[in-house]
This record gives sequence, structure tokens and C-alpha cells, in this order.
Amino acid sequence: MRINAITNWAYGVTVVLTVLSGGAFILSTNSANEERRAVEEHLAFDTLAEELALGAEERSDEARLYVMRGEERHLEAFHVKEGEEHRREAAIKNARAQGASPAELAALAEIEQDSEALDRIEAAAIDTYRNGDRAAAQQALFGGEHERLQTDLLDSVGRFRDLTAARTGAALNDARSRSDWFGVVAKTMLGLTAALFLGVLYFVLRRRIAMPLMRMTGIVTRLARQDYAVDVPLDQRRDEIGEMNEAIHIFRANGLERNRLDAERRLDQQTKDLILQMMHRLQACQTQSELADAVARFAPQIFPNLAGHLYVLNESRTLLSSVGSWLDPQQSAASFASSACWGLRRGRPHLSNRGQSDIACQHLNDSNVAGLCVPLTAQGDTIGLLYFEERSEAVADVETSRLYLELIAENIGLAVANLQLREKLTHLAVRDALTGLYNRRWLDETLNRHAREEAASPLVCMMIDIDHFKRFNDEFGHDAGDVVMQYVAQIVIDMVGDAGSAYRFGGEEFTVLLPGMTEPAGFEFAEALRTRIATAPLSHRGRILGSVAVSIGVASAPAGGTVPTLLTRADAALLNAKAGGRNMTVSAGKLILGDLQDPA
Repeated sequence: MRINAITNWAYGVTVVLTVLSGGAFILSTNSANEERRAVEEHLAFDTLAEELALGAEERSDEARLYVMRGEERHLEAFHVKEGEEHRREAAIKNARAQGASPAELAALAEIEQDSEALDRIEAAAIDTYRNGDRAAAQQALFGGEHERLQTDLLDSVGRFRDLTAARTGAALNDARSRSDWFGVVAKTMLGLTAALFLGVLYFVLRRRIAMPLMRMTGIVTRLARQDYAVDVPLDQRRDEIGEMNEAIHIFRANGLERNRLDAERRLDQQTKDLILQMMHRLQACQTQSELADAVARFAPQIFPNLAGHLYVLNESRTLLSSVGSWLDPQQSAASFASSACWGLRRGRPHLSNRGQSDIACQHLNDSNVAGLCVPLTAQGDTIGLLYFEERSEAVADVETSRLYLELIAENIGLAVANLQLREKLTHLAVRDALTGLYNRRWLDETLNRHAREEAASPLVCMMIDIDHFKRFNDEFGHDAGDVVMQYVAQIVIDMVGDAGSAYRFGGEEFTVLLPGMTEPAGFEFAEALRTRIATAPLSHRGRILGSVAVSIGVASAPAGGTVPTLLTRADAALLNAKAGGRNMTVSAGKLILGDLQDPA
């Protein structure tokens, strides 16, 4: 019940009890008035009876004194008493109108008769005395008849007083009882009113208002401090406090929802900031390995519950290889055919193992873990794949992050495409188109860089020249000459590997730089290279080209001279090798003859 209804009911009951209490007080007052009137009536009748008895005696005494002494003052006093007697008789008649009982009226009648009889005797005795018969007058006033009438009068007065005392006493007791009863009723009503008032105060103010408000004060204070973890007990009352409690529940729910939205907004902003940072890092990457490291570093921060791979297509666009991974993905192979991914087939993101709602990619293991494949495209060309999978120990949903995943994939695709384009341009700028070796310009930059930064570090330079190269062009055509140069260049690349770098110096001449190697070791390396080139015959379009021989000049720095003179010294050694009969290695430090068989 609502507090308003409770207070209205309490107010109505209080008004009713107050009216009843007032009525009881009024009735009690009326009873008290009746009690007072009964007392006054009793006093009036008692006084009347007393005056009747006393007046009769006084009148008789004045009459007797007059007949005995003959003094006129006694006669006058007798007449005065007689007038008072008539007034009392009038009061007796008035008593009849004041509600005297029949017994009281009968007693009053007897008193009136006895009083009149005494008046007649006394008046006759006075007349007899005045006629001179004093003895007869005295005999009448002191005789037995007068005594009897006077005694009867006193008895009647006594009986009248007893009757009036009994009647008025009963009326007094009855009025007093009613007054007391109504007083008790009035006091009871007042007590009930006070009890109801106090009960309403306790129930409404304390139990229904004060205590809930005190409980809510702490809750509201914590909510005002944005402490939405506070427990708000649900109050099912249908009153103002219940509505307030419901409002607090709504406020807390709104606060929790606002906190959740704020947390999501902050997380979303953090994700955007991390994505932006990653984009900036990707733009600054110079190699695919740096790009893969940047993706592997930022992806777990952006999506901590998603593991993944970064795949890149090979040049033939048939195989995908992982160049970077994060959070140990388990469901996808490190490399697989491009046809095994439905995302690459369709050219759009593909979600596998999500409630078996779509076909799973063939490069995924049999698992219920969802995997998302996002193709990396740039300028309409597919260049790789960004793969994400849900971690088994975390609750994640790639669907919720799909927009950001596709955005990241788009930027990574552009970054990979830019790096590949840069590598192609760099390759075109520093590589020889025919042999794939570094060109002369890159050789000069490498030597200059070594002279600036590592002049004190050992460096061996080999100048290689194909012997009788013009013969291949003249006998078999320039295509055969190109094949010979490619053959020699490939052997040089295979032999040098990571130990150094190979360059096409110009025409049929090649240069090899071997950092960290001494000149004797460089000589041995050159001899091994010369021997390998000369071991296998070469054919072109079904025609045997014969074996290929090379002459090599070796020089070193800084033991044999400075870096700027390195090429000159190695070239001089090469000229010595040619002058010495070709197919040999000559060291710039000392002339060493190679294999002189077949000097042609």
C-alpha cells in the first residue's frame, strides 16, 4: 500500500476517533452536569425540609411565648413566621413541578396538612388568648393535639428528607456512573488516537520512510561516487519508497551500462590508437621481415584473444608461406597451397568453423575453433593472407572484431605491396637484368660505404673474366653468350652465398667482394670457384657449348692496400692472369700460376 494511502487512512481513522472521543467528553460533561443538578436538587429539597421543620418549631415557639407573656413582638414574629411558612408552602408546590417522586409529593402533602393543622390550632389559640382566655390558649398550644401534630410534621419532614436523599442519591450515582463511563470512553478514544498516531509515525516515518531512506542514503552516496558495484536490494513495495528504490535501480543500471559503454569506447579508442601506431610502423618498414615483426608485435595488443599468421604469396602465386605469427596459432599450417583457402578463392574474408554454417578452409585442422581468413590485396591483386583464430583458453569472437581485422588486412596488404614494389624497384636499380647479380653502381656504393665505415676490416676483391667469351657469341650466337654469362653468374651466386656479394662489372667481367677474409683465403676461394666453373660442360638448344674457363684476379684491403685501390689492384691481377695464359687465378700480392693446361 502506498504511503499516501496509509497516511490518508490513518488520518481518517484519527478523525473518527477524535470525533468519538469528543462526543464521549461531551456526554461525560452532560453527565457531570446532571450530577451537579442532582446535588443541587438534593440540597434544595434538604434545605426546604429543614426550613419546614425549623419554621414550624419557631412559629410554635413564638405563639407559645405570646400566650405566656403577652408581648406583641412575639405576635409580630409569629405573623412573620407565618408569612415565611406560606412562602415555604409555595416552594412545596414548586417542588411538585421540579420532578419530585409521588412518595415525596405524598410526604409534602402530609407536611402541608400538618402545617395547616398547626396553623389553625395556633391561630385559634392566639385568638382565644386575645379574647382573654389565657388558660385555654395555653392548653391548646401545650396540649397533646398540638404535640401530636408537631411530631407528625417532623416525622413527615424526616421522611421527605429520606425520600429526597434516596432519589437524588440514586440520580447522583447514576449521573456519576455515566460521567465516569463516558470519561473512560473518551480517554480510551484519546489513547487509541495517540496510539494510532504514534503507530503511524513509527510505521510510516521509521519503518516505511526513515529506515529505507537510511539504507538508501549509503547506496545513493556510493552511486554518486560512481561506485556502481554497490548492491541495491530490490524493494517490491508499491509506494513512494518503492518507486524511489526502482529509480535507484534504474540509475544503477544506467550507470553500469554507461560504464560498459565507456569501457567499450575506451577499448575501441585504444584499439584504434594501436591500429594507427601499427600503420605508422608498417609505413616505415623497409623489409618484409620488419613488417612481419611489426604485425606480430601489435596484433596481440590489439586482439589479445586472437592468434594468427601473416602469409605472403610466392612469385608464382601458388604457395602461401607464413612470414610472421603471434600467440602460437594451432589450426593453420605454416605453408599451404593458395587453392586451399576459400578466402583467396573468393577474394573476400571467409569465416570457418562457426557452427558449421559455412565450408571450412582446407588448410585448417579439424576443430571447432573459428578461423577468419582475410585476403591481402593491393591494386586489385592478391598478395597474401591475414589469418586469425580464436584461442581455446579465451572467449573471443572474430565476428565482433571483423571490421577492424579487415581494416588491418587492407593496410597490411598495401604495406606488403609497397615493400614488394620497393624490392622490385631496388632490384631493378642495383641488379643486373641478365644475370641477377648486383650492378656496377651498387659495387661502387658498396666499396665507398666500406671505405667510410669499415676501412680497417679485411676485404677481398675478386675480378673474374670469362675466357674467350667472344667465341661463344661468334659460334653460337648472342643467346648462347647470354646463357654462358647466366651460367657463370649462377655458380658465383651459389659459391658466394652469405659469405659476400657478387656483381657484374661489365661485359663478361664479374666482381666478388668477400668481407672478413684474408687474401690467401680469397685466393683459395677463387681457385675453388674457377675449378667449379670449368668442371661441367654447357649446352644450349641441344648444342654442346663446351666447358667455360675464367681468369681471376684477387686483391685485398687493408693488408694489400687501401679500399679505393682495391678494384684497380684486383683488375691488374686479372690482367696478369690473362697475360699469363688465362684460366688461372692471380693474387695481387704475388703472382701465382694456376692450371696452365689448355692455355687457349
